Amino acid sequence: MALLETRGLTAFYGDFQALFGVDVTVAVGETVAIIGANGAGKSTLLRSISGVLRNDPEACIFDGQPIGALPSSRIMALGVAMVPEGRRLFPSLSVEENLLIGAYGRAGQGYWNLDSIYELFPILRERRRSPGTALSGGQQQMVAIGRALMSNPRILLCDEISLGLAPIVIKDIYAAIPRIKEAGASIVVVEQDVGQALRVADRVYCMMEGRITLDGTPATLSRDAIHDAYFGAAA
Repeated sequence: MALLETRGLTAFYGDFQALFGVDVTVAVGETVAIIGANGAGKSTLLRSISGVLRNDPEACIFDGQPIGALPSSRIMALGVAMVPEGRRLFPSLSVEENLLIGAYGRAGQGYWNLDSIYELFPILRERRRSPGTALSGGQQQMVAIGRALMSNPRILLCDEISLGLAPIVIKDIYAAIPRIKEAGASIVVVEQDVGQALRVADRVYCMMEGRITLDGTPATLSRDAIHDAYFGAAA
């Protein structure tokens, strides 16, 4: 059963067209990875789904409801949460205050609360009174994920959550993905790291220049096919 669909999704920044007829489907309980090089349109796709960029109503369907033209606040209230690239924590707030911001409007509607976030990322309990921006990059990413989970989303959109982090930290971050999925959320992960994406995903879409160039399961996609879809067949 499809929880999220994009149908011929396009997106523009002024006169510049960033997405060209993108069709993506995410089933209930599924982890989907969106891979592609920098500038492929991956982040623009998530911004369009989350309402940061408006579109035609029917270009994005969530749980059978057209949401393409809704503001991001309405989309979040329906159960779509985004972990933005660069984390974007509130510098004047503590770790715990940053987390509580995420519960605004949807508190008490599911599994995720402060206790469950601290169980997922124990270091955040220790640092809960610290300013969010006083943490390491990996710890800040944990806060950003926790903040999104505090809204108890039905689908979690993760934009480049490994970007700029050390491999050991990335391993810790991605170890949380199965637990988030077990708690009931579908997940979309945007990644440049193909290997990391294939390890966590049920299905994979590859993007290049604003278009879907390949889709399938990690078990069925060959290395050559992924290379051609990622870089172009002539690369």
